[in-house]
Amino acid sequence: MASGTQNAARTATDGQVLEFSLGEETYCVSIDYVTEIVDAGEVTAVPNSPPHVRGVMDLRGRTTSIVDPKVVFGIGGGGGAERRIIVFDPAIVDDQGAAGWLVDEVYQVVHVDGSDVDDSPSRDQDAIHGVVKREDGFVIWVDPKAVHSG
Repeated sequence: MASGTQNAARTATDGQVLEFSLGEETYCVSIDYVTEIVDAGEVTAVPNSPPHVRGVMDLRGRTTSIVDPKVVFGIGGGGGAERRIIVFDPAIVDDQGAAGWLVDEVYQVVHVDGSDVDDSPSRDQDAIHGVVKREDGFVIWVDPKAVHSG
C-alpha cells in the first residue's frame, strides 16, 4: 500500500479525516492511517502492559493491540460507550504490530480545508496535529503515528 504511505507522509493540513468521539469531545485522524472500523469486542488483558494498552484482540487472524486513547491523551471520566475500534495501518506503529483505538463512537469521513485548521495550543505538538474549526465547535485532529512511535 505504497500510495497510503505516501499520503500519510504529507505535511498538509487538509484532507480526508475520520471523526470520532472520546467522552464529550470530537476528535479526528487522517483517513490515510485507517484500515478499518470494527465493533468493539472482547479484549484480552495482557499483564504488565502499559496503562494505555487495554489488551489484545484477534482481528482477521492478526493479534491487534487495543489502545485506550483516553489514557494516552489524559481525557478524564474514563469509561464511556466504547463501541467501536479504529484499526490503523500496521506501518504507522513500527515494530509494534497491528493496533486499534477503542473509541466511543465513529461519526463520518469529512474533508478538512487547511484554512479551517489552527495550530494546537497543546504542549504535545507531535500528537495533536491541530484544531479544526466548525460551526458547531471544534474537532481535535490527532496523529496516531506520533502516538505509536513515541
